[in-house]
Order: sequence, then C-alpha cells, then structure tokens
Amino acid sequence: MKNWNRFLKLTALLLTLTLHGFSQEKTFPIDGRVTDPSGQPLSGASVFCQNTTVGTLTRSDGGFHLRLATGGYDLVISYTGYETQVIRIGKDHKDTDSINVQLKEQDKSMEQVVVAGSAEVADGWDKYGQFFIDHFIGTTPNASSCTLENKEVLKFYFYKKRNKLRIKAASPLIVDNNALGYKIHYQLDSFVYEYNSNISTYTGYPLFEEMQGTPEQQDTWKQNRLDAYVGSRLHFVRSWYDSTLKDEGFVLEFADSTNLNKFKKLEDPYSANFYSVDSGDVQIDLPGRLRVSYTKLEPDRKYLVENKYPLTTRIQISAIDIANSFVIEQNGYFYDQSDITNIGYWAWKRLAELLPYDYNP
Repeated sequence: MKNWNRFLKLTALLLTLTLHGFSQEKTFPIDGRVTDPSGQPLSGASVFCQNTTVGTLTRSDGGFHLRLATGGYDLVISYTGYETQVIRIGKDHKDTDSINVQLKEQDKSMEQVVVAGSAEVADGWDKYGQFFIDHFIGTTPNASSCTLENKEVLKFYFYKKRNKLRIKAASPLIVDNNALGYKIHYQLDSFVYEYNSNISTYTGYPLFEEMQGTPEQQDTWKQNRLDAYVGSRLHFVRSWYDSTLKDEGFVLEFADSTNLNKFKKLEDPYSANFYSVDSGDVQIDLPGRLRVSYTKLEPDRKYLVENKYPLTTRIQISAIDIANSFVIEQNGYFYDQSDITNIGYWAWKRLAELLPYDYNP
C-alpha cells in the first residue's frame, strides 16, 4: 500500500507537467470529495482513472482534482477498509460538476466466510504462480519482459467440488512491463479459472506509470507501444469510432445466429441499422458474434504454435461476443465493457500488451 500511495503522490506532482505534452488536446477538470459513512473526509484515498496514467490522492479535506483529455473513463475511488467505488465519466460531465463520494465500510464477515470455506492453498504460489502469470500477464513475447514485483500479496483458493481456482490480492499488484516502458499498478478484485471449461476471467483496475529511461530505451518503448497498438482492440474500437476501419486494415464479419462458426462479411459497418452518432459518441447496437480480421500484420508465430494453427496464417483473427449495445467515446473507451468478450488473437494478448486510454500513437 505504501508503494501505491507513493506512486499516486508522484502522479499528482507530475500531472501538470504531463498535460503540457497534450496541450493540443481539449481537456476537462474533475473535482470532488471523498468521505466516510459519517461524512468525515478521507485523506489519502486513491482516485484514478482505470487503464490510464492519471491518478491522485485526496487532500486532508478529502478533496481531489484531476484533468482529463476528452473521452470516457472509469473513475476508481478506493481506501483501505472500504468498498471501492467506480463512477463513469464522459462527455456529459460539466466543468462545474463536483463528485461527492461516500465510501462504505467493507463487510468483513462475508469475506471471512468465503475464506474459511474455500481452503486457502498454503503453497499457492509454488503450485499456481506460473499458471497465474501465463493467464494474467500472458505468454506473448512482451510477457517475458514483465516482472511481478509483489507476488507475496496473492492468495490462492481452490474449490475442489467446482474444480475452480480463485486468486485474490491483498493490495495492488505491481507489474514492470520492461517491453512497453510501463509500471502497472493493478488493483485486482479477483481472478477465476474454471478447469471444466478452461476459461479464465478476472476483474480489476489498472493504473499506468511511465518508466524513466535513457533516450535509447524511450525510442525502443515508443516503437514497442506502436507495435502493441496496431491491430489491437483499442485500435479497432477507435477506428470504428472514426469510421476508418477499412483504411486501418480491419474487416468485419457477423456470425449466423444459428451457427456461430458461419460468418458473412459486414459490408457497411456504419449502417444506420446499428451504428448511430449522438453528441460525439457512437452507439453500436449489434448483439451477437463479430469476427474481426486485421489484414496489415501477420499473427505472432508464438500464437500460432500455442494454438496449433497453420504457420502459413497471414492475418490476425479475433472475435468479440456482444451481449448488448455499447457506446464508444473519443479516446476508445466504451461501456458497458462487461458486455464484450474477447475471443481469438485479442484474448491471447493480455496485460503484457495492454496500453492506457491516454496512449496516442
């Protein structure tokens, strides 16, 4: 927790300097106050926009101030011993708006029941540590350049009857991504792996810190970030927002509702039947499975080998299952994110390939 607070203090100090680099972009302020259930201010509460480089700590009066580039964000407010709150911030936020957050105390009794009945694995890291790394950070080439600094905060629980592994973290995970030049502070809610279906899911809130390096390292990170961005889901969502899918190299196909393995090309991905623009936001109303092919780059050989695909494959193929309509904002943020499930190439690219919403190629 000390490292987490130290980082947020540093972020607050550097925020003004960082904004000079984005002086061409339109920005807007976020002001608010964090209190406990009795209305008393909580000093030192963390306030950050998940999946960005922007965060701070509350002042002695519980107040906070952030400035964000135009787009959408999930504002995360947390404090030890209290339930984390997440507030969506978008174009409707006015400069004069003030966000008042009253955190609720955590219910320790329920957590104790869960722990007592789950039989925590005493040597969890020895048994499941590498498994967690592979399914959380990933197995891409960049993953080999990532280091988890504080593995000791992880707790492992195995549910034998349900054949399920659950992993929780007592404090934010700290991951050094030396390939992309980011230190990631990841507030992990929980990681779950279902052995019966071989499906892993995890929820949490990442905050990025840019690493300091030599000019040569900065050049390498700049190129690696661009490589990670091109063809990514963030690249795709921004291209759909900008109506530049074809120019950027994306081809869309929609699955037959009776046969999810049968696809038909989506000739007009901007059809008014499912694509609409409202005050600068784009709404997509296209439930079902959408296959996304990226034609400008070949898939990584490691991905083909791991998944036993032909090594002659020339395009990157991903898919997303869309549960409900969703809204895309200018920076590539979309909601509700729980309604979108990654499949294929994007599912293979995990934390090691993740870029913040304030990344601009």
